[in-house]
Amino acid sequence: MPLALFALTVGAFGIGVTEFVIMGLLMEVGADLGISISTAGLLISGYALGVVAGAPVLTVLTGRWSRKHVLLGLMVIFTVGNVLCALAPTYGTLMVARVLTALSHGTFFGVGSVVATGVVPVDRRASAIAIMFTGLTVANILGVPLGTWLGQASGWRATFWAVALIGLVAVAVIAVYVPKEGAPEEPGDWRADLRALGRRPVLLGLLTTVLGFAGVFAVFTFIAPLLTRLSGFSASAVSPILLVFGGGLVVGNLVGGKLADRRLVPSILGTLAVLAVVLFGMTFVWEDRVLTVIAVGVFGAAAFATVPPLQMWVLEKAQGAGQSLASSLNIGAFNLGNALGAWFGGVVIDDGPGLGAITWVSALVPVSAILVVLVALWMESREPRSGAVLHGSLQ
Repeated sequence: MPLALFALTVGAFGIGVTEFVIMGLLMEVGADLGISISTAGLLISGYALGVVAGAPVLTVLTGRWSRKHVLLGLMVIFTVGNVLCALAPTYGTLMVARVLTALSHGTFFGVGSVVATGVVPVDRRASAIAIMFTGLTVANILGVPLGTWLGQASGWRATFWAVALIGLVAVAVIAVYVPKEGAPEEPGDWRADLRALGRRPVLLGLLTTVLGFAGVFAVFTFIAPLLTRLSGFSASAVSPILLVFGGGLVVGNLVGGKLADRRLVPSILGTLAVLAVVLFGMTFVWEDRVLTVIAVGVFGAAAFATVPPLQMWVLEKAQGAGQSLASSLNIGAFNLGNALGAWFGGVVIDDGPGLGAITWVSALVPVSAILVVLVALWMESREPRSGAVLHGSLQ
């Protein structure tokens, strides 16, 4: 694989750390800024909504730039945003800094996905996307635990200084290794991009992404209380168990890329089906600690096995025009799924059958995503030119 992919992976790693490390530092942030834990938790929601808002806006504004310059500019925004987080004197300024940092997230992964698929042969495009997303999974395995430890040992601001340093490294490696000829193939016309996004297959692909990851985050958001209250683990055991989850993310991400390279449509349906089965099966393992740890690792693998196929599907449905914007919006769709999943999980716990039922209820969400895919395929089969394409995709 070209070194450009690993340069993109460095940027993905930094973005992954800054997105998720705040979960382990909510108590420190709350104590320092004089706010409640629930209020501090809104920093997670604010970041996710910043991704959703920033993806289309920055992608449109930078549509005429070379992709390398876009990536460099985004990492500068990312670095400045983390510096502002480290310096934030109040909760309000920290929230603004978090949203500013998030603006770079969706467009980086969106444009980065297009760059990644352009530097490898056609039959390795999904694997290239998976390699870039490995930075996100490694962030969960190593970056987030280390960032949490650093924040607890030296203050939460030290973590954001460290992430800003990662941003500077990412700027350097992207400048050196991403090829200069990474200019967009499609015309820099935002109207054409919007028309591409208005295509029914693209919209259905984005909806599938939202539903797929809403099921994941309905459970992952509340993984700590699930482990401590249902399985009886101590609070100190949660971080090591999350390392198992992170290992599953890496395996699932790479396997999902390989499967998508071979047979895209079956890989989408298969990974979503496996995710639904894993979520449902987790309902019955909480009383056995060994099975619980195994299930958490399998859950991580099932969750991220869906990422490369879904990203690749949206890229294909964009059909050249508007690929960068469609890809960026798909990253926004993942984050919208994160926000909706966290909300949905809270509803199940507070107003529904309770914490113990959250996994089997969440399993229904990827099932709904499968139904969306089947509807999309049925609609394609009724279009004169899509029958052959659909048949080829299923081979």
